[in-house]
Amino acid sequence: MWELFKAGGPVMWPILMLSIAAVTILVERSLALRPSQVLPPDLLTTVQSGQRDAIASAAGDSPLGRIVAAALANQHRSRELLKEAVEDTGRHVAHELERYLNLLGSIAAVSPLLGLLGTVVGIISAFSAITHTGIGDPKALSGGIGQALVSTAGGLLVAIPSLMGYRYLRGHVDGLVIEMEKAALGLIARIDGERERGGSPS
Repeated sequence: MWELFKAGGPVMWPILMLSIAAVTILVERSLALRPSQVLPPDLLTTVQSGQRDAIASAAGDSPLGRIVAAALANQHRSRELLKEAVEDTGRHVAHELERYLNLLGSIAAVSPLLGLLGTVVGIISAFSAITHTGIGDPKALSGGIGQALVSTAGGLLVAIPSLMGYRYLRGHVDGLVIEMEKAALGLIARIDGERERGGSPS
């Protein structure tokens, strides 16, 4: 494996670093975006039940908890200001959920380009060998051709799982954001309903 890596030329080192970064992001985001971490089941159930005191005590440091806490902190304000405060908190939470995803997408885009760069360098090396030794010596050509093939394969091996992981995590984040929006809008509707009935949020 080490010999194969060296055959890809110097461009394999940045490809290797990108692969390490991609794996790190995929593992970190997969753990951070677990539904139990973003949408704690007990908090989600409590919000759906509409029990205000229980909601206040259950809201914690989870992304959904931050949105719920923003709604409760602004429950005595007008509906427009309440909704604006919740939406502003939701934008910050969504941005945090998307952390490192743009970097992962960039890795997926850059890796094949690095592989292509290695291909070009390998072909240049092969033609340079032809210039100096002619086409009668296969060994003189094998180094450049091998570099071209290995670097291309290396770039694709990093890009393909990175792109798949990026697409999956992006869709997963969108789904989590929708669930948080549903919970927040439901809580706002309950607060607004209490006002219309003449009650005061407890």
